[in-house]
Amino acid sequence: MQQKLEPRVKDLVLIGGGHSHAITLRMFGRKPLPGVRLTLITAAKNTPYSGMLPGHIAGFYSHDECHIDLRPLANFAQARLYIDTVVALDLENHKVLCASGLVVDFDVLSIDIGSTPASVSVSGAAEYAIAAKPVSQLLEHWYKLIEAVGKNPQELIKIAIAGGGAGGVELALSMQSHLHRILRQTQQPIQNLEVHLFQRGTELMPNYHSSVRHQIQQILTERGIKLHLGQTVCKVAPILYSETKEIFEIKCESGLIVECNKIFWVTQASAPEWLKNAGLGTDEQGFILVEDTLQSQSHPQVFATGDIATMVNYPRPKAGVFAVRQGKPLFGNLQRILLGKSLKPYRPQKHYLSLIGTGDEQAIATRGIITLPPHKLLWRYKDWIDRRFMERFHFEKNE
Repeated sequence: MQQKLEPRVKDLVLIGGGHSHAITLRMFGRKPLPGVRLTLITAAKNTPYSGMLPGHIAGFYSHDECHIDLRPLANFAQARLYIDTVVALDLENHKVLCASGLVVDFDVLSIDIGSTPASVSVSGAAEYAIAAKPVSQLLEHWYKLIEAVGKNPQELIKIAIAGGGAGGVELALSMQSHLHRILRQTQQPIQNLEVHLFQRGTELMPNYHSSVRHQIQQILTERGIKLHLGQTVCKVAPILYSETKEIFEIKCESGLIVECNKIFWVTQASAPEWLKNAGLGTDEQGFILVEDTLQSQSHPQVFATGDIATMVNYPRPKAGVFAVRQGKPLFGNLQRILLGKSLKPYRPQKHYLSLIGTGDEQAIATRGIITLPPHKLLWRYKDWIDRRFMERFHFEKNE
């Protein structure tokens, strides 16, 4: 009797629990591929959904409402899950090296780890500023700040945000909205809070149409957020730094000096060094260069999506909307390469609907050159879109 040969198991390893990988895992759960062993390596068990994060900071969503629990998702996809930090890749021998000492073999690799704000070049920023990513650390600091203001609402609090892109603007509006609500609830004047926003360029949100930039600047000014445009932060230094009180000095190249109690860093995105050290083809900022198939330009067995990737033929801003749209084509091409089939190119849309929350349960809508001013109906539409996206990942908990 002829013995039936078992097909060789192929290892597909996903590094990072970003939007594209969350969608890919869900799709593998619904359409598994026989003979493929799926592994997820991620530094955190929860992955934040960027679309709802400003709303969470503003106090409109709970932590669970804006985070995907990767454990039931990995279970649904029948994937091995390692909560660990990748520190190196051995592309020649197809191995992923983790901080714990864990070594994971792969046949096909996909990377979706997001990005981190670049702060190394600014003196004192790495030590004293709070980076917007990883989100878990940002939220840890934010929760402590909310608690401190709630306990001592009579004290003057000054917060600074470095970076006037969409992320910095939404953070400023969301933080101000939440802290103002605490001050009103405790019958304290909202003047007890000062919010400063620093932007290197003379325009906020440079990737957006001028009509959006104009509206945003008007809203920030009307809300009393102090704008420092054309100001490059060059130094962050402590004046008073203790467990009970923090005062920092922000110095700009122009000579401007501003004192504050907390500094949040939302500047230009950067990538970890281990990507370039591995020999992957990257752009000047260290992001993985990928073809239309989402494959690495230098290593076709490696895929990359989201903020960590730069599409060679279709460069786009680092925005969550693109990571979400890349999920389905990534899944399709991962299946095709594992089956030995030819891959399909993906072309991201040039114009897309962007809904920007203004921290007060209103939102601005923009697509191309069309911009709609802040309105509650636009916030409700954004809320509906975001909740519908998150609902895709709720059922796995019961699988």
